Parts: sequence; structure tokens; C-alpha cells
Amino acid sequence: MSGLLAYVQDQQQYIGLLLLSHIQLTLLSVAIAVCIGVPLGIYISERERLLRPVMGFANLAQAIPSLALLGFLVPYMGIGAVTAVAMVVLYSLLPILKNTCTGLRNISADTLEAAKGIGMTDMQVLFKVRLPLALPVIMAGIRISSVTAVGLMTIAAYIGAGGLGTLVISGIQTDNPNMILAGAIPACCLALLMDFLMSKVETAVTPVSLRPASKKMSKESLERTKQHHKRILAVAGMIVIISSGYLLSHEFLNKHDLRIGSKDATESVIIGNMLSDLIEAKTDLKVERKLALGGTMIAFEALRSGEIDLYPEYTGTGYSTILEKVSCAPVFTPDEMYTLVKQQMRDTHQIELLESFGFNNTYVLAVTQATAAKYHLKTMTDLTRVSHNLRFGCSPEFAARDDGLPGIEKTYGMTFKSVNNFSGTLMYTAITSDNVDVITAFSTDGLLQKYDLVLLEDDKNFFPPYYMLPFVNGKTNAEYPEIAQALSVLSSAIDDATMQKLNYEVVEKGRDRAEVARTFLLERGLVKPEDFKN
Repeated sequence: MSGLLAYVQDQQQYIGLLLLSHIQLTLLSVAIAVCIGVPLGIYISERERLLRPVMGFANLAQAIPSLALLGFLVPYMGIGAVTAVAMVVLYSLLPILKNTCTGLRNISADTLEAAKGIGMTDMQVLFKVRLPLALPVIMAGIRISSVTAVGLMTIAAYIGAGGLGTLVISGIQTDNPNMILAGAIPACCLALLMDFLMSKVETAVTPVSLRPASKKMSKESLERTKQHHKRILAVAGMIVIISSGYLLSHEFLNKHDLRIGSKDATESVIIGNMLSDLIEAKTDLKVERKLALGGTMIAFEALRSGEIDLYPEYTGTGYSTILEKVSCAPVFTPDEMYTLVKQQMRDTHQIELLESFGFNNTYVLAVTQATAAKYHLKTMTDLTRVSHNLRFGCSPEFAARDDGLPGIEKTYGMTFKSVNNFSGTLMYTAITSDNVDVITAFSTDGLLQKYDLVLLEDDKNFFPPYYMLPFVNGKTNAEYPEIAQALSVLSSAIDDATMQKLNYEVVEKGRDRAEVARTFLLERGLVKPEDFKN
């Protein structure tokens, strides 16, 4: 608990900004869902032909896993807040639609007949009878959607939209429980607060005559109650409008010269911060950081579409995953791999590659000291003999990649007893808790040092070189040639041991990734403290 309090105290400003962003995204999503769901629910409530297909679509949207829906939207809508809001809106529609239809369709026929009997038009019946009577049910649906939206918005961090999910995802990636709790606890509290506030709004919109206590209230008390509830609704409306306006203005009006991205791995975020710091220090360009975007293809598609301008990537990943080359790649030297990927990225995707940072973060297979001793494992060929008795752990991406598990099985002829998918640091938790026997790792991962794992030699040279370097959008590179000059100071400046040490500073010592990146630049004399005063 003391560690959590210390972390919160140290990062209170950062956590506050993420909380504010989370609130704004959630309120905007719910507001849009209400603006779509309530009118649509009113329209289809009396149209049986439309009711079933529309409700079916809403059910389908909610049945799709949230991450899958997010992945589907990114190629069409890009990364950032807009896509995150669209995802949450789709998930929020069902309760609002269903409750709107239910509330309107369950009004007594006698009541409607009486309203028409005194000469009310259809619109008068809708606004003076049907909607007031249905509002408690409609608000219950909005209340459910609001609470759900708070939780769903945590995954917005995967596409650079911000919010408290940034802390949760970063904490998982860095094996930092304090960071996870710093994001999860405010999100939980926000959900409870949202439920409480929506209950007040629900009470405010319920006709006074329908409240049990109204029969005992005087005329003056009823009037005061009405005025009080009107003020509640006015304040709630102003909060939504102001928050939504601020978010939209930030998204569309606050323009930057460059957007620098990264994948969600610790190493990628550290390097992404280094690139951002160098460009800010050595050029006049205004930089926006869109870090921890998720997997390879999310980051690359964002680069290709212009959603970001550059991000750090590996030559081997460019070859096998992005260019979709053969599963068993020929043996390339680092220079040959660089030349090949650079040329094909330029020709195929109009992406430019700058100079390598110097470290090779290739894949490795790792086992515990006990497993290595028990089966006499030193190489991946040794592993082939006993793989059928061992449980394998890897990321979902590695399990499907050509330079991942399928290629290993083909090249080495090994078959594991079972294959289990984990994300990030959960693989290390799995192997140290005896849930798996073999995991994938990266040669520069700081957790290898933390858990004292044995790395098996790739004696058939299956894994291609994975040298990290900047991938830059071709148009951006042509427009801002100063980028390459600013980043050239990192050329061959980081070896494998240095990168592992930087990762270790984050995953074991709990240091902030941006802080680790800037400290490295300052210690190497690549930037000066005064470069960041503004």
C-alpha cells in the first residue's frame, strides 16, 4: 500500500490528466449514444419491421469482443479518441435502445386512449404522456450504459486515446502492480460515481406524480422539488457539453507538426520517448506522443495512414510480419536485412527507414534454471527432444506470426504438449508459477535479468535480425528532413546490454519510461536540461 501511495504522490499530475481524459471520453461517448439511441428507440418502438433488425444489430455489436471491435475500426477510422468513442458508443447502444423501446411499449393502452380522447395530437402524446412515463425506464438503460462505458474506455489506451487504461496497460507491460492499481482504482471509483450521479438524474427526470412521496408533499414543496431537479439536469448538461467541447477541440484544433508513436512493449515506449525528446530538443517541431498503441499492425497501419508520422520498429518484424515474407527466412546479415527491408518498405508502402539504434532485440526461447538442468537444455535443438512433454507460453501475435511458433515448429520439428497465450509480462508470471515450461522472450528484456531465466541458443539461426530503428512516413520524411538529422545521434548508440539495463530500470525498479529515456539522453550528452524548459 505504501508503494501505491508513493507512486500516486509522485505521479499525481499525470494520473489527474489521465483521469480527466477518461471522464471526457466517457461523457462524450454516453452523450452520443443517448442522442442516437433514444430517438432511434422512439422511432422503432412502433415499427415492428424495423424493431427486430435494429435490435439484432445492437445485440451483435455488443456480442463482439471489445478488442476485436477496436481492431476492426482502426483501419477505417485510424487511432485516437474518435475511434475509441465510436467503439464505446456501439457498445452503449443496446441498453439505451432496449429500455427506450420497453418503456414506450409498456405504457397502458387506456392511458394513451385517454390522451387521444382529450384531443392530443400524436406529438403531444409522445412528449407529454409517453416520454414522461417512459423516462425512468430509459434512464435505467442510460445508467447501465454509463457505468459500462467507464470500464470499456480503459482499452482506449491501446490506440493512443489516453485515459486510465494507459496506467493499467503500462503496469501490465512493466510488471508494476502499483501502476495497475493507480489506474484501476480511479476507474472503479469513477464507475461508482457515474452510477450515483445517473441515479440522481434518473430521479430528477421521473415525473413528480409518479414518486411515492409526492402524495404527501405540498404544492410549494412540489414546486421546489421541480426547480431543484431542473438545476440538477442543467448542471449535468453543462458538464457533458463542456467536457465534450474540450475533448473535440483538443482532438481537432490542437494540431502538432509530428505525431510519434510506439508499440505497447516497454522497450518500444522507452525508445518512442527518446525520439520525441530528441526532436523537441533539436528542432522547432511540435510533437504529440501517441505511445503504447498495441501490436505491430496497429502501429504500422497508423503510420501508413498518416495517423502517426514515425515509430520505432524492428527489421525482422518488418520483414516477416509487415512484408509477409516466408516463414523460414534465409539467413541474412544485419546489413542485408536492413537493405532489403528499407528498399521494399519504400517501394511498397512509401515508408522510409532511418539508421539503426544498434541493439538486436531478437526472439529467444527461455526456460527456468530447474527446467534447463532437468532436461539438459542449452540449444533449441536440445528442446526438440523433449518439447512434447513441455507447455509453451507466448503472445497471441507470436503464435500466428510466420517468424513465430509456426516457423519454429517447421524448422526444428518440435511439437509442444500445449500452447498457452499470454500478453506481455504475464508470460514471466506463468513460467515462474509453473503454469508453462517454455516462453518466448526478447534478448534485451529486463525481466530476463529479474527472473534469472536460461536463454536457449537458436543454433539453426531461425530468427532473423531484429534491429530497432525509426520507421518514418515518406511524406513526413520529405517535408521535415531535420528529423533524420536530429535522430542520427542515436545511430549505433545503444547496444544489447544497455537496452536490457534500460528495460530493467522500468520493470524491476519501477521507474517511469519517459524518465528512463530522458535520463539516458542526458547522461550521454545527447540533450541538455535547458532543452526541455519549455
